[in-house]
Amino acid sequence: MSRHRVRRSAVSASVAAVAVLAGSAAGGAYLTGRSPDHAPAAAASVSSGSPAATAPAATAPAAAATGEEPVVDRDTELAAAVEPLLTGSGAVSVAVLDTGTGTRAVYGGADASYDTASIVKVDILAALLLRAQDEGRELTVGERAHAVAMIERSDNDSATALLAAVGGAAGLDAANARLGLTGTTAAQAWGLTRTTAADQLTLLEAVFGTEADAELGAASRTYLRGLMAQVEADQQWGVSAAGSDWALKNGWMPRTATGLWNVNSIGQVTAGGHTVLVAVLSGGQASKETGIALVESVARAAVGVVRAG
Repeated sequence: MSRHRVRRSAVSASVAAVAVLAGSAAGGAYLTGRSPDHAPAAAASVSSGSPAATAPAATAPAAAATGEEPVVDRDTELAAAVEPLLTGSGAVSVAVLDTGTGTRAVYGGADASYDTASIVKVDILAALLLRAQDEGRELTVGERAHAVAMIERSDNDSATALLAAVGGAAGLDAANARLGLTGTTAAQAWGLTRTTAADQLTLLEAVFGTEADAELGAASRTYLRGLMAQVEADQQWGVSAAGSDWALKNGWMPRTATGLWNVNSIGQVTAGGHTVLVAVLSGGQASKETGIALVESVARAAVGVVRAG
């Protein structure tokens, strides 16, 4: 049985806010209701040091004033890179991590949650793999068929079947507690699961991490990210715009009440020799196409910020 431990991605306390989601009728969310979208909040700060005191003139020369190097606030840098991209009325949230340097940043309130739509399918498969590990078994032939369809084709019926296999919304919540997701609340209508960009980054760390004692075992991680690297051609947009050698999952859906779109993308890319995890959530977009364009531009900006670190 896996050793239970909870890992939480560190995020800065001062961040800008925004919100979003994704999924669709063709490859997106299973919906039986709707929840409100959230709008962005404010951005963060920088700290610096203070001068030292001088020694008495009679016994020694005056000591030179000293100061600390300013603390680089990547959240503020990310806000500066993302906010010029927000030309429409929609909202966006992003979390990003350079796995080599450990540099990370978040734009969008750490506690602001949004509907997941189809990106929850990565979460569902992670929960299924945890259950199989606990039971000391491989996935069944049927489970593997559903997993391939759910991730590579974003098949909704497969997601519904696998959510049932992990114990429904309660089972997904239990798996998320083990994986360190503290701001995600599962819904039986899985597309309405609520999450944050920071939590999606935590999930990506669980999937793409290398720790020998990680909650998800090495074989489970390899299997899941292998599927994410083989999504169908018409779904290879999103965070892939920020680099190469990508592995991702997207979601997109129109909101019934407003006709506006939610578009999300999570995954790993390689950029300039850096391996970067990035999660972008967006909502209130006029169309799927404008949502994709925004998500891609934000992903590129976010990867650029952590690479600069």
